[in-house]
Amino acid sequence: MKAIFLGTGTSQGVPVIGCTCEVCNSLDFRNKRFRSSIYFDLGDLSLVVDTGPDFRSQILSAGINHLDAVLFTHEHKDHTAGLDDIRPFNFAQKKDMPIFARKPVLEQIKREFAYVFSSKKYPGVPQIEPVEITDQPFTIQGHTITPIPVLHYKLPVLGFRIGDFTYITDTNFIPDESKELIKGSKVIVLNALQKESHISHFTLNEAIEMAKELGAEKTYFTHISHKLGLHSEVEKDLPPGIALAYDGLEVTLP
Repeated sequence: MKAIFLGTGTSQGVPVIGCTCEVCNSLDFRNKRFRSSIYFDLGDLSLVVDTGPDFRSQILSAGINHLDAVLFTHEHKDHTAGLDDIRPFNFAQKKDMPIFARKPVLEQIKREFAYVFSSKKYPGVPQIEPVEITDQPFTIQGHTITPIPVLHYKLPVLGFRIGDFTYITDTNFIPDESKELIKGSKVIVLNALQKESHISHFTLNEAIEMAKELGAEKTYFTHISHKLGLHSEVEKDLPPGIALAYDGLEVTLP
């Protein structure tokens, strides 16, 4: 398995429009963050989790030429807005793109992209196959995907476990039942928005404590705000086995 972090930023991305802070003005490429998304290459299956507003640029930057399916964590715009850009995969692969999501997420996508689902389609619109999932494991081309239910304030969000890799973004509460589904993962990804308290995201310290509790060999933090600080400075204070992810980071598991 190979995973590529396509984006590790929060809903505004980094740099933030109009901001002159040291993070937004940084020349370190690790402080340039697209909206959060990740790509999985399982050899015979390629997946993307979430298609935010930067989806086109992310796919081009990573050199991804084939995509079998899209998984959605939840319905917020910074995780769905780029769905139209699956069209080149439709054309190249000559088939509809399966998108896997909970019912409320699919309903939101159908509202936001009504032209895709219209009975009278404009030529060239994305060809999408919606697949409703629940909190139960499901398979794609023989590979088992385990949803990890979490809460984003009061909004239900799904993380996903694929083999020994668990990806979770946009949460500040992981139920005990979900922790049991995560434990045993070799790599875990958690959101760590900023150092100050937030209503719907883990702070840096909260993410560190959760990482310690879950006990993976390696934990990466994503969905990072410019308020967290410079990548190079934050990394110095992280415990062993914990690191900040950055756009383009590749992680490989046997």
